[in-house]
Amino acid sequence: MASERSSAESRSSHLSSDPTIIGTDAAANSMWEESFVTEKDVANVVRATYGEIPPPIILVGHNVGGAIAVHAAGGALLPSVVGLVAIDVVEGSAMDVLHSMQNFLRGRPKSFKSIDHAIEWSVKSGQIRNLESAKVSMVGQVRRCEVEEGDSAEPVSPVTESVAEGHEEFYDLNYVTDKAESSTSAEPCSVYSWRIDLSKAEKYWDGWFRGISNLFLSCNVPKLLLLAGIDRLDRDLTIGQMQGKFMMQVLPPCGHAVHEDIPDKVADALASFMIRHKFAEARSENKR
Repeated sequence: MASERSSAESRSSHLSSDPTIIGTDAAANSMWEESFVTEKDVANVVRATYGEIPPPIILVGHNVGGAIAVHAAGGALLPSVVGLVAIDVVEGSAMDVLHSMQNFLRGRPKSFKSIDHAIEWSVKSGQIRNLESAKVSMVGQVRRCEVEEGDSAEPVSPVTESVAEGHEEFYDLNYVTDKAESSTSAEPCSVYSWRIDLSKAEKYWDGWFRGISNLFLSCNVPKLLLLAGIDRLDRDLTIGQMQGKFMMQVLPPCGHAVHEDIPDKVADALASFMIRHKFAEARSENKR
């Protein structure tokens, strides 16, 4: 997919790989859960797309994707990497929350009555703070499955007025109640469950994040770290930032899903990074 920022004169090709939407069949998802994506998979995708001599590449990743991007840039798998952007991924804070990750996953609803309910939950829970982004990303995170009589999806309470304000065309405060009352058929019905069981990735969590800060600092390419808050920096990155080893930009107000909550600001930060390191040129009307 090719796109163009208003502040950059050259056109950039964007290649996005999302393993969480690899397919709808159980066998494919089981394979993903057993192996999980690694930096080798990233290199294979790049070679399959561009051949053995790929063009200059800037790796961009969020959270686990950011950790994998750092591993890919830190190795010799992709010699054409010229830049690295990590979005809200810091070893210190990541390692701190790993012990509670299973509790977080158990606390999520196991299923939803519809895609709309899944989107509603993602916004109400604060997982995503941008409704338009939630409409896009939640579709790939859940899959439809059939439930027999007697089974039911977990209830999702109506959204609050503070969430619904400004989005009346999408949120009906009686939506869940109305849908629940109209669903009286004894026939098997469709619900939506999580496409991937993330709890099965637990054995990989430590390997993804341990040592990631020093590896990020050691990557010999221009680097940008985008954060939702300055409090996320660990000791190694704080020292590295003071030494000027990478660019850093804090983009509040947003949550952990920085690129989904404020996509325009993230895009502007990426464009500025590309222009500063001469990966692209500013449009003539924006030059000063």
